[in-house]
Amino acid sequence: MRKVAECLKNMPISGIREIMDLAAERQETFHLELGEPGFPTPAHIQEAAFQAIRDGYTKYTPNAGLPSLRQAIQRKLAAENGIEAGLEQIAVTPGAIFASASALMTVAEAGDEILIPDPFWPDYHMLTVILGLKAVFYKLRAENDFQPDLAELDRLISPRTRALVINSPSNPTGSVFPREMIESLLELAVRHDIYLISDEVYERIILEGEHHSPAALDPDGRVIAIYAASKTYAMTGWRLGWYLAPRQIAPEMNKLLEPFVASASSVSQKAAEAALSGPQDCVREMVAAYVRRRDMALSLLEAGGVRFNRPRGAFYLIADISPTGLGSYAFARQLLQATGVAVAPGLTFGPGSDHLIRLSFCAEDEELREGVNRFCRFYQGLVKRIAA
Repeated sequence: MRKVAECLKNMPISGIREIMDLAAERQETFHLELGEPGFPTPAHIQEAAFQAIRDGYTKYTPNAGLPSLRQAIQRKLAAENGIEAGLEQIAVTPGAIFASASALMTVAEAGDEILIPDPFWPDYHMLTVILGLKAVFYKLRAENDFQPDLAELDRLISPRTRALVINSPSNPTGSVFPREMIESLLELAVRHDIYLISDEVYERIILEGEHHSPAALDPDGRVIAIYAASKTYAMTGWRLGWYLAPRQIAPEMNKLLEPFVASASSVSQKAAEAALSGPQDCVREMVAAYVRRRDMALSLLEAGGVRFNRPRGAFYLIADISPTGLGSYAFARQLLQATGVAVAPGLTFGPGSDHLIRLSFCAEDEELREGVNRFCRFYQGLVKRIAA
C-alpha cells in the first residue's frame, strides 16, 4: 500500500469520541461526556435561517463572511468585550475549530513550539501534530483552581516558542481566569514576543464572576481571539465561529479561508446574525439552568465523597478518581459498561490528567441526577474494594 501522511498516524484520537462510540452500542446511556447544550436552538434563530433560505441566502459568501454578520460581531465585541476592532480584523469560519487551526497555521511553522494547557481541549493537540508543531504543555493544577503557574510557564518558553494558547472559561476544567491572571499572561507574551491565542468559545457561559477578554487589554496587537455561536446559542450543528486577529496578521489568516473552506454556510451566517442582534433572554435562561444543574451535580458528588473542583464557567466539572486506583480510560469504560453512564476520560485532555474525569452538566435535570448518582455509587464501590 502507498504511504500515507505520517502526521495522521501520530495524531491522537479524542477519548470523548471513543466513549461516544461505545455508548452508541447501548440502548440506554446517561450522556455526561458531551459538550452539547441541552437546549434547542432558540426559535427566533431558527426562523432567521428559514427566512434566509426564502430570501435566497443559499449562495457563496465573501471568504471572511457576510458584511452584515461581521458588523454584528463588531458591535458585540465593542458592547460586551470592550474591544474596538476594525471590520478587517474579523472573519467568520465554519466553527471555531478552523479558527483555531488558522491561528496556528499563521503564527507557526513546522518545528515551532506552541504552549498548550494541561488539561486542554483535545483538538489543540491534534492540530499541533497535523501541522508538525511541538506542543509544550503547561500544567493547570486542581489545587490552584486550574490557573497557570506563571513562573513555571515562563521557564517553558524557548526561542522556538511562537504562541501561548489559553482557554477561559475552560473546557474541560470550568475555570475562569481573573483579570490579574490575564494581565500577567499578556505581560509574559510581550516579554517573550509571542502571540497569545485566546479561546473564548464559552465566554457567555459564566456561572460565577466575570469574563475578561485578553484582546481588550492587548498592548500591541498580539492576541488572536476565537469565538463561536455553538455553545452560547445551542448552535453546535450550525458550524459557525469567528476570529478577531491583529491588523498586521488578519490578512494572512484570511488567505487560508479560500483553499480550506471558501466560506461558512450562508444560512448559518444569517442565523448567527439573528443570534447576536436579537433578544438575549435565551442565553440568560440557559446559563441559569447550567448554574442550577452544576449546583445539583456538586451536591451529589460531595455527598458521594468524590473530590471535585467548583467550575465558574462553561458546563463541565472535573472529578478526581485517583482513590479508585484506575486510570481515566479504564474508569470511563468500566463505568459505561457497568452503569450506562458516559463520561470523558481525563487522559484525552492531557498527559498529566489521567487521574481526572470530566463530567458535563448539559443534560436534562433527571438524566444528570441519575447519571451522577450512578457515577458516585460506582466510584464508592471501587474505593471500598481497594480498602478491603
